[in-house]
Formats: sequence, structure tokens, C-alpha cells
Amino acid sequence: MPSSAEGTRRTFRRSGYQSVTEGQNDLDRVRALLAIPDVDDVLGKQRLGDLLERIASTREPLPTVEEVRRKFRGGQSLTTRLTVGEWLDTWIAGRKIRPNTIARYSLDIRLHLKPRIGHIRLDRLRVADLSEMFNAIVERNMEIEENNALRRAAALELKITRGRDARNSLREALKAMPPFRRATGPRTRLHIRATLRAALNDAIAQELITFNPAAHVELDPVRRPKAVVWTDERVSRYRATGERPSPVMVWTPDQTGRFLDYVARDELYALFHLIALRGLRRGEACGLRWEDVDLQRRELVVAVQLVDNGGHIEESEPKSDAGSRIVALDADTVSVLRRHRLRQQKARLAAGAAWVESGRVFTRANGAWIEPDWLSDQFDRMARYSGQPPIRLLSRPGARF
Repeated sequence: MPSSAEGTRRTFRRSGYQSVTEGQNDLDRVRALLAIPDVDDVLGKQRLGDLLERIASTREPLPTVEEVRRKFRGGQSLTTRLTVGEWLDTWIAGRKIRPNTIARYSLDIRLHLKPRIGHIRLDRLRVADLSEMFNAIVERNMEIEENNALRRAAALELKITRGRDARNSLREALKAMPPFRRATGPRTRLHIRATLRAALNDAIAQELITFNPAAHVELDPVRRPKAVVWTDERVSRYRATGERPSPVMVWTPDQTGRFLDYVARDELYALFHLIALRGLRRGEACGLRWEDVDLQRRELVVAVQLVDNGGHIEESEPKSDAGSRIVALDADTVSVLRRHRLRQQKARLAAGAAWVESGRVFTRANGAWIEPDWLSDQFDRMARYSGQPPIRLLSRPGARF
């Protein structure tokens, strides 16, 4: 073989073949590998020598000529065994996309991909490895749901138990139980696969691999939970058991009206009115600017939103073209916004130099913008105090709450 960088002579030796033909095939492959660099490429020949020296010492199978030629021409290391985890770290560090998308990719990588398949060599990742990973996630979900059910039953028993000693015993039992956890649902599993597929597509583009197993692993289709209305019977059952009939619950018009009546004097009333009747997302409502509102023409433009990027609130554009839209305003909503603007102007005068000029339609008492998570907390608290059953602020355009 070519000499090492220090000038040391090297020889490739391998024995144990069952036939002459088997040995001749390996010999031909070694010669083909050594012929990849040009005749005058001394450094290239040293790189091939380093590869064969490592293979001889570990007795691993010889790589294909096509694989080595691809890495050689791409300037990639021939001796480093890049793992899935190492590639994912390199890939995410080089992405130039929206910060909240980076955060979501990073979450998939940190919680699921690196712990389960990060140790596998990138060029040896197979569909079977991914099927095993997603099966393990499903099994873990079953364990989480069982633990959650046990903890929920214990909490309900504590609620109806009388007697100090019995209650103390139940409290100790609750402390010893695993905490409530969220299962990794079908939609999250699809996102995990999409993250890995994007990373592996870039690995193919850089000629690190030739096959993307994430494009071929099968997952159960996502079934969106159906929205269920809070009827009187469902409300009564919820208050008795604490269980919601569906992850997506919807108020009736009467319930929505009672909530709006309850918050009518609150400084956030106009915000909740706009969400309930005009279908804005919470991030869109928090990010709404006065420059995007035209009360004369009775319309507003959804042009920006506020998003939480790892605890840091940022302004960003809507995710899709459908998110950027014009929203028509009825006469009542226009009146509500006019009153809200007058109230905000009075608050600005009262605050004086302490006022933060954010340009937002809906703000904190000092003019600073409203964080989406803070708004959800306020909404949950107001809904509870108004006597209405729990729902979530809407997560897509065009829906009520």
C-alpha cells in the first residue's frame, strides 16, 4: 500500500478465505480502491492507505468502490464513521430557516432521534431501525397512558376520601407515582419522521449516503380528533370525573356569550371578542398591529404573529400563504376596537414615559406586547372564573376559540 504520512511502509494482509475466487475478489477490490486517486495524487493515495490500514486492523468488510469514490471526490473523511447523531448535530447547526422551526427540529432530535438511533452509523441506517424506533415510542406511550390513568384515579380517590390519615396516605402514594406525561401522538411521530427525512435528504445531497430509509418507513395515519360540543350532560360528567370527552372541546354560542359577558369590562375583552367572532389565532391576536387595522374599511390584515422560540418571544410571518389573509370586520367588532383604542390612548397618557411603544393593538398595561402563553393562562383563568368548561384557544384560522 502507499506509505503513511510519516513515510512508513504498509501492507494489506487478510486470510481465512474459503476459496481462491473469494480471495481474488477481495484482492481485485483492494486494487480498484488504490486506483481511485490520480497517479500523482500523493495525499489521495495516503488517504486510501489509511482506510485500508484501518480495515486490515479491524477485519471489517471491504467497502464498495462506488462508496469510497463518492466520499473521496466529495472531500469527506474515508476513515471516520459518521453516526446518525453526529450528522443530525451537523445538519441542524447549518440550517438557515425560521427559529421556531429550528426549535421544533431540535426537539425531535434531542428527545427522540439521538437517544434511539443516534449511535447507528449513518451509512448503515435501515428501515428496520426506524420501524423499531417508532414501535418503541408506541410501547412507551402505552406505559405513559397507564401511569396517567393510575395517577388520575388516585387523585379522584383523594378528592372524595375523608379522614386525615387516609388522605395523608393517598398523598404519599401520589408522590411516589410517576408524574403526568404527554404521550408522543401520531402527529408528533409524523413530524419526527419528517425531521429525519429532511436531514437524510441533505446527507444524500452531500453524497454521504445513497438511500433515505425515513422515506420508506410506514406510520399509522393521523386521525384528527373530532371537535365535541360541551353539552350540559358532558359538563356535568366532566365536573364529576375531571375527564374531557375529546381533546378538542367547543363552547356553545350561549357559553361563548356568557364568557364574553364575564370579561366585558376587562382590558382584554376586545382581544377575546376578535378571536371568538373573527377566528384569529392567539399568536396572530398578540402580534396584531394598529398599522394592519383599517376601521374605515372594516378590515384587518393578518401579517405577523408572535411565537415562543425556546422561551424568547419573536415576531414572525404566518407559516403559510393561507395564514396571511384579510379579515372582514362587522360593525359591532369595529365599535369594540374603537373603544379599545380609546382606552389604550388613555393608558398611554397615564403611563407617560413608562409606556412601551410596541405598536400592538393588544398590550400589557404598560404597552408591552402580550406573550401567547401568558394569554392562554389568562384565558384559562377567566374561563374557569366565568363558570364555563375548559377549552383551548383556537390553533388554526377560522375556528372559534
